[in-house]
Amino acid sequence: MSAVAIEPITIDPITFAVVKNAMDAIVDEVAYTVLRTARSEIVKDVMDYSAAICDREGRMIAQAKTIALHLGAIPEAMAEVRKRYGGTLQPGDAVILNDPYEGGMHLPDIFMFVPFFYQGEIEGYCVVICHHTDVGGRVPGSNASDSTEIYQEGIRIPALKLYEQGRANDTVERLIARNVRVPDRVLGDLRAQYAACKVGVRELTGLLDRYGRHAARAYFEELLDYAERLTREEIRRWPKGRFTFTDYIDDDGISPDPIPICVSMTVHDDHVSVDYSGSSPQVRAAINSTLSYTKSCTYLSVRCALKGDVPNNAGVFRCVEIHVPEGSVLNPKEPAAVAARALTGYRVFDAMLGALAQVVPDRIPAAGEGGNTVVCLSGKNDQGKPYIIVDMICGAWGGRPHSDGIEAITNASQNLSNTPVETLEAKHPVRVEAYELLPDSCGAGQYRGGLGIRRSYRVLGKDSFLQLRADRMKFQPYGLAGGEPGSAAENRLERAGQVRLLPSKVGMAVECEDVVTHCQPGGGGFGDPLARDWDAISEDVWNGKISAEYARKHYRVVVDGQSGRVDAQATQALRAGTQQL
Repeated sequence: MSAVAIEPITIDPITFAVVKNAMDAIVDEVAYTVLRTARSEIVKDVMDYSAAICDREGRMIAQAKTIALHLGAIPEAMAEVRKRYGGTLQPGDAVILNDPYEGGMHLPDIFMFVPFFYQGEIEGYCVVICHHTDVGGRVPGSNASDSTEIYQEGIRIPALKLYEQGRANDTVERLIARNVRVPDRVLGDLRAQYAACKVGVRELTGLLDRYGRHAARAYFEELLDYAERLTREEIRRWPKGRFTFTDYIDDDGISPDPIPICVSMTVHDDHVSVDYSGSSPQVRAAINSTLSYTKSCTYLSVRCALKGDVPNNAGVFRCVEIHVPEGSVLNPKEPAAVAARALTGYRVFDAMLGALAQVVPDRIPAAGEGGNTVVCLSGKNDQGKPYIIVDMICGAWGGRPHSDGIEAITNASQNLSNTPVETLEAKHPVRVEAYELLPDSCGAGQYRGGLGIRRSYRVLGKDSFLQLRADRMKFQPYGLAGGEPGSAAENRLERAGQVRLLPSKVGMAVECEDVVTHCQPGGGGFGDPLARDWDAISEDVWNGKISAEYARKHYRVVVDGQSGRVDAQATQALRAGTQQL
């Protein structure tokens, strides 16, 4: 009997819009399910997780409004899953992995892939990535920046089945539980990932019930092609040529040497190529960025420069060629440590935006705070049980081409939240004694940067250990178009009334009643500070965001510190040079 010919699908624009929005709704529902079912604060409060849907060939066709820097790493991890299991997956299976040298990013980020079957054939995959509170290793939280090889960082999981046809793999679960400090939270979050993926499978089944397999495949393919077409059309309007930018990480916490991140971006007719040659060789400490993560940061940066109506899927990736030298801090050789790789990813994002600002200056903001700071406190609570706090302090954006930077917000490359003070204090032996904006921390400009944040923790437990991963102490967030840099970061430890400064990256024992304080940098400014509207300066002084002294020094505007009223005559004299600063 001859095969039945299948009529080609004609893409209907209305149906295409319905399918596109349905995919966005489904993947967001997957993400909401994680939020509702997770066990740990790092997932349900800080929201350090991501969700996506891939088609039957493993190409990402939809992503949730979650951690943007995770999602571009999915292609590398997806390729490992398909290579390992090929066509042997069954309905109800779930594959996990976290190995940075086989598609992962760093060990706390565990990927889960659940295949979606329809009428006996794989039609796609639901993907959830969660940052787990602990995956073992030499320090609680498994996120230390001073590890020197990956074997110190925790349990490495190659692509393995955690669920087989809907049943948990007891061997894998027991192995994970034996290697982590808080197994109830880790296993609980893994089960939340599986539950969320099952929600995605259910909703995708409904979508294919409505449109059929053949039509769904055609519309999924069109989603990728549509994103590619829009991206190429936009790049065609960009100025052509080679654009370079270099930004720096202060140091790796072991050596005092700065770590350059060098970007060379070439805009071709309808695509861009990015070359990271000249960036630092891989370093001893754990801030090396895996290749999958470097690629993810690069895709995200280009996507941020595009218009908002471009779908967030792998079609955009087709327009970006990436070269990363092997053995560099952005593509290390095994067994380099990578636990704190997010810090380097943030600097890749900043360097890419610095290059893109030369291409589309009306869309790119000045540098933000440099990425979230990770504060990890661990020890025993009053009941003698282990506790681990992994808090991510989110700060400020840089000034934008047409408005000020935003403060008390996640970095533009993430979708994180600070852990609520009440949650920290209710569940752990710690008291948050300051959580506030830092006056005068913004970079001055026609549009100023956002203010940095100060957060202080009083340690109430005994025999506690602090890990603190920060940056931008030596290299402040840059300004653009004449804007000034934001303030520098600062770490402090107060013990028995004595205060001492800490380096940007530190791991140390802390005592009961010690106070640990981190000051986030402010965002860089955009545009000439002398062009800033006087009313905006007056409002900032009145609101306590900047001082009268700051206004006088950086804007050359004389303001009353109490009322915020501008003295026009004194300001004109100051700017004319007849009055001293």
